Amino acid sequence: MKYLYQQHQQYFAQTSTGIESLAAEELTELGATQVKPVIRGVIFQADNATLYRINYGARLVMRVIAPLIKFECTHPERLYQQTKKINWSHFFQLDQTFAVFANVSRSRIRHSQYAGLKVKDAIADSFRERYRQRPNVNPHHPDVWVNVHIHNDIARLGIDTSGGSLHQRKYRQQAVHAPMQETLAAAIIRLSQWDGSVPLYDPMCGSGTLLAEALMHYCRIPAGLLREKFGFEQLPDFDQQVWHQVEAEANQQMRQLPQGRIQGSDIDPTAIQISKTNLRQLPEGRKITLARRDFRELPGIPQAVIVCNPPYGIRLGKYQDLIPFYQEFGTFLREKCAGSTAYIYTGDPKLVRYLGLKKTWQKKLNNGKIKGILTKFYIY
Repeated sequence: MKYLYQQHQQYFAQTSTGIESLAAEELTELGATQVKPVIRGVIFQADNATLYRINYGARLVMRVIAPLIKFECTHPERLYQQTKKINWSHFFQLDQTFAVFANVSRSRIRHSQYAGLKVKDAIADSFRERYRQRPNVNPHHPDVWVNVHIHNDIARLGIDTSGGSLHQRKYRQQAVHAPMQETLAAAIIRLSQWDGSVPLYDPMCGSGTLLAEALMHYCRIPAGLLREKFGFEQLPDFDQQVWHQVEAEANQQMRQLPQGRIQGSDIDPTAIQISKTNLRQLPEGRKITLARRDFRELPGIPQAVIVCNPPYGIRLGKYQDLIPFYQEFGTFLREKCAGSTAYIYTGDPKLVRYLGLKKTWQKKLNNGKIKGILTKFYIY
């Protein structure tokens, strides 16, 4: 049986809402062809080397799905029977684990959890009929993630070639409350167009996610550097020699960080310690300058790129309590950061106006389930 991804070399990259076009640009840079952004994802074509390169290097993508089969599906029993037709031993063995994640919309099968359960049962029964045993399910760290997507009564089954969400870079050892998702931080750095020609500063660095993504961007550190394995290693046509070559080529492009090029501060000493711990997981991370400082105490941040995620309701407290804070931060930017460009992300868009600055543009970006907004300010 030749699977869909083998026939067409076509894959689906899942992204967060709002960064589909940005992710399409990144995938093109990594060698993908026939790139088409769609809602919450990007469809693209790639050979094996490009598939491996995307999983290893892409910063904006959550998962890359390799489609196996596609069929009309209006009843759970059909979903079960079609799933059983796949020889799942092509992808994993009895001593390995699997998990199923499903998404259902506008279909007669209405519940994602139920669809996932039918597929899980079909896979288990398929092994049991062949080998009189079945592999175990591991919902958190399986060897293989199976994807089920049913939309308008059309079902698609696929394999997650990433082997779990790519936003989990593995450098985050600890976190403050409501940390920023890594792919969102990477999107903010990309949208800032920061190239290292001026310093980058985060005056409310929290657990250091924006700083880490800026470091990885400048030093060309592959997003998957710290991952132990990828889902594409379970594909029947996995080419280990090609993978090692892709990995080596990406690693050779890494470069050093000039001292003082990336800096951060935070009023919370615990946040600074967490940032240090996280950043030290990455090459060159020790070169990032960190300090425990209230932004009000800073002498200023002129001629720089400023990125930050100020506190908002879920992170600090009541909305009314935050208004004076945003007003003071706006005054700091206006009076002490001349010649800088600021990219401010908040999970509460209503707070942006209290900065009292004229915006250059705004872009809606989600931090997980939080619907936030990124605003660019040029400070004269």
